[in-house]
Amino acid sequence: MGIFFFGMGYSSQATARSIKQLVDAEAEIIGTTRSRPKAEELIRAGMRAHAFDGRAPGLMLASDLTKSTHLVVSIPPGTGADPVLAHHRSDLDKAEGLEWLCYFSTVGVYANSDGGWIDENAPCEQKVERARVRLEAEEQWRDYARRRDLPLAIFRLAGIYGPGRSSIDKLAAGTAHRIKKPGQVFNRVHVEDIGRITALGMRAGLNGTFNLTDDEPAPPQDLVTYAAELMEVDPPPEVAFEKADLSEMARSFFADNKRVSNAAIKKELGIELLYPSYREGLKAIFDAG
Repeated sequence: MGIFFFGMGYSSQATARSIKQLVDAEAEIIGTTRSRPKAEELIRAGMRAHAFDGRAPGLMLASDLTKSTHLVVSIPPGTGADPVLAHHRSDLDKAEGLEWLCYFSTVGVYANSDGGWIDENAPCEQKVERARVRLEAEEQWRDYARRRDLPLAIFRLAGIYGPGRSSIDKLAAGTAHRIKKPGQVFNRVHVEDIGRITALGMRAGLNGTFNLTDDEPAPPQDLVTYAAELMEVDPPPEVAFEKADLSEMARSFFADNKRVSNAAIKKELGIELLYPSYREGLKAIFDAG
């Protein structure tokens, strides 16, 4: 197996580890990162890597891409076509051994449901630019998969957290905030669940669009409170959303309130999550030091 990752970031690296553990210990992992220095860091860590910033074709990656059997795309779309398809469609066309495609999208494509439960059939947001562009990228990959007659798994990810990127880390760094907006909840997903589910989906040749979220959407301030309890420190004071010093991007996320179901992927693969809520996930991070 040769697995090519466009965007060898946090989620992709967790996925690569799970593939080695659950699918093929001898699989060759190749990935891209935005710059040559970052690619060289991955190379020094023992991984085949190429630089690709999405604005121009990646130099010298075509030979690895054309030999790949599986593709995972973890690069956000630009303003036009998906950057992988824009710059490397012809190389993908030459990958005659390609067996499976995967695209990491986001639950941000769904319209606000005022805190109600939604699934993969829920209305999507067409008015917000970042959601509309992401939906267009999803459809470009569906068109490509249909043309090649290949299975394609589109995973819509909730807010990603895990070791090094959690409320525990923010508390330790002094950057945690407890912003309270009554009734507001968010889904999130542990990075190890992303990796495990993607690896199992690869093994099964999964085809379709699925949400990757935890079981329990929760108010954001609850995570900080729980992390403080684990660390036996005082949590930062709660700040009302109206008085919080937030960027326009952060404030826009609070305008979107929904509970996203993960029932479809659990049923499809016959699994439960390793970390069904933030409590299990944060406890594991804390216990690991």
